[in-house]
Amino acid sequence: MDIILTKSHIEAAAHEAFSYATSLTGGANADYIPFLANIDSGLFGLSVMLPDGTAFNFGDTDYKFGIESISKVPTAILAMRQHTPAGVLQKIGADATGLPFNSIFAILLENDHPSTPLVNAGAISACSMIDPKGDSDAKWKAITDNITDLCGSAPVLIDELYKSESATNFNNRAITWLLKNYNRIYDDPDMSLDLYTRQCSLGVTSAQLAAMAATIASGGVNPISGSRVFDREIAPKITTLIATVGFYQHSGDWLYTSGIPAKSGVGGGVLGVLPGVLGIAAFAPPLDSAGNSVKAQAAVSRFMQSLGLGVMNGDRVTVTD
Repeated sequence: MDIILTKSHIEAAAHEAFSYATSLTGGANADYIPFLANIDSGLFGLSVMLPDGTAFNFGDTDYKFGIESISKVPTAILAMRQHTPAGVLQKIGADATGLPFNSIFAILLENDHPSTPLVNAGAISACSMIDPKGDSDAKWKAITDNITDLCGSAPVLIDELYKSESATNFNNRAITWLLKNYNRIYDDPDMSLDLYTRQCSLGVTSAQLAAMAATIASGGVNPISGSRVFDREIAPKITTLIATVGFYQHSGDWLYTSGIPAKSGVGGGVLGVLPGVLGIAAFAPPLDSAGNSVKAQAAVSRFMQSLGLGVMNGDRVTVTD
């Protein structure tokens, strides 16, 4: 049975999901990164964007928060743009580890490749793949320009977050040099780690992330600018990666219950992609024990369930005015 939705249905569902999640309590800000521990825990925003650029925003959708691990998504796209999806598969891989996002043990288990660009090891490796090699400034420009293209507007570097991340990234330093030991870093290790740390410290809004998600859902065409950001063949590849590891060791439970491939970050953000239909993003700092935003994931899941949507039925959805 086909699902026919009007834009007013989608807007109403987003508003109801936002209202529902607003009343939820529990969770705590990430405290292993000092900057994140001090963010106002009451902030909450929910954004939805359709392929035609129609946007629905509720709450603190203009607040710039740390993108954190969601930055792995655009850099994986950039690595595919520069080196093809096959090249990323060969140099990094696409397997979910089933282990925490910062696992060193996962590297030891799969020392022939870092498993996936959406965990820390694979993301650092992806940063090392970005061209041009050996030029930190040019690589950083490529990374941020790509995010700007995906979002339709530029992110900003949160200097205090960057300093806080750099002072506490001991585990990622160990990951980087272990990758180097297995010949899975493709540029200077320290540069690659710094690029990864910097990209995690970018400030974005939920509205920007919804635009990024909608660009993926639209097969690479940004709904705001109308520009093609990446080849259509990349869209199902990045969506598959998001589906299999976006919530790390809880990815299966998340996809089963919510129905949407989504990527979380310890800054409190969640980005969801429903191919061909819409992009959605939410932000609220308090996290559950797995490091996922309590309110953001609840809002996204509630929105999907209320409309009867899911990644396995997106091809039967028609959105009308």
